[in-house]
This record gives sequence, C-alpha cells and structure tokens, in this order.
Amino acid sequence: MEIKNAIIESVTISIEDGFLDVKLILNYGGACQAFGGWVLYAPKDWTHHKVKSFAGHFIYRVMEVAGVTRWESLAGKTIRALSDYSHVEQIGHIVNDDWFNPRKDFNL
Repeated sequence: MEIKNAIIESVTISIEDGFLDVKLILNYGGACQAFGGWVLYAPKDWTHHKVKSFAGHFIYRVMEVAGVTRWESLAGKTIRALSDYSHVEQIGHIVNDDWFNPRKDFNL
C-alpha cells in the first residue's frame, strides 16, 4: 500500500444489484481507480438485511474528508488515497490528518 494524491473525477450514489452503493472514481494522474462498492443498504428480502445502515456514516465521512457539504461538489476535489493495485483501502483529506477507512469504522 502507498499514499497517493488523487482528484475525484466523478461520483455516484446508485442502487446496484438491489443494494445502495456509493462510488468515487479517483484519478491519480493518468490512472483511475474506484473507491466504494460497499453494500450500504440491503433490502429486507436479502438474507444479510439489517435495520442498521452504514449509508449515512459512509456518505458523511466521504464528504467530510473531501471538505464539501454537497455530494455533487465532490467532483474535482483533491484527496489522498491509501491503495494497492486491487482496491482503495482508505481516503484522506489532502492537508489534514483525517482518514476514512470503512473497514475500521464498521469493524469489518
């Protein structure tokens, strides 16, 4: 893993395969990588359904780390990313030592 600067190229909040998902496309200056892909909410008919949802926390922390108050303002913001060739482990504020790691925050 290494820390790299990234520009958020685009963002989506969507329902993918029946569950709520958020994705950020990070541009490292020639190469792009997605951050997200977490099941933020699964409908009741899913076997792993829980009333407790991580969606609010996930969305809030992404916006907080990027320094925005509106989701659509994420595009074009510069952040840091801790990643390897297969996934982005966490994202961080470009200047402050503020990192969001879903695996740690959600005890996964």
